[in-house]
Amino acid sequence: MSVKIRLTRLGRKKKPMYRIIAIDGRSKRDGAALENLGTYDPLKDQIIQYHADRVNYWLGQGAEASDAVKKISRLYATLPQATAPASHS
Repeated sequence: MSVKIRLTRLGRKKKPMYRIIAIDGRSKRDGAALENLGTYDPLKDQIIQYHADRVNYWLGQGAEASDAVKKISRLYATLPQATAPASHS
């Protein structure tokens, strides 16, 4: 079973909220989660709740984070950022 760390949608029409979850990679977007890892509000662009220790645990177990989760997590410096190529001046 490949585990993914990705977002699942909550909230009502035009007012989205997302949960950061660990889920089986074959499950649908709003399928049953293995664990809730946090909550993200895209309208305010802030994380309401974030369990960095549990995210790191799942990553240590071989889980893959989605691009959206990587972007959100970089705001809180929990995932290593990709190194940018050096510019030649």
